[in-house]
Amino acid sequence: MQLTPAMQAFILHWGEMGAKWGTNRSVAQIHALLHIAPEPMTADEICETLNLARSNVSTALKELQGWKLVKASRQLGDRRDHFTSIRDMQDLVDTVIAERREREFLPTIEALRDVLAEAETDNTPAPVRDRMRETLQVMEMFDGWYQEVSRLPRKVQMAAIKLGARIARFLPGSG
Repeated sequence: MQLTPAMQAFILHWGEMGAKWGTNRSVAQIHALLHIAPEPMTADEICETLNLARSNVSTALKELQGWKLVKASRQLGDRRDHFTSIRDMQDLVDTVIAERREREFLPTIEALRDVLAEAETDNTPAPVRDRMRETLQVMEMFDGWYQEVSRLPRKVQMAAIKLGARIARFLPGSG
């Protein structure tokens, strides 16, 4: 695949953002390439396009598959896997949020519950326990909100997002 300057810029920026999102640059660049690629790509095509080592690409593809961001498929007459990113942006966002919730948010809620239970018995000062409890309550509130919204049909979710943006303009402090 020949990359145009705009395609290169997209891939490079996605790679830079990957470090901020908690993954390495190569993984994010491979995801970016697959996200914009019009057709599924083999690992060899990815290596050639991004000038990356085969081992690096293989490791990155496994990580992206673990995050459910990339899928492998087969084509008749070809023994190689062909990789593609989630094509629908809403599905991509939903997958990223769901995976981050499972890997980061829920373990933090569970850890806060455990720490708070321990704090109730180990002479942790009341103001500290209160702060821990408030942190847990806010995180549980956001998680509950996410669970409710994620159950809604996509059209309803999108309507709520658009409505929320319009409502925000009328709320005090919206500037």
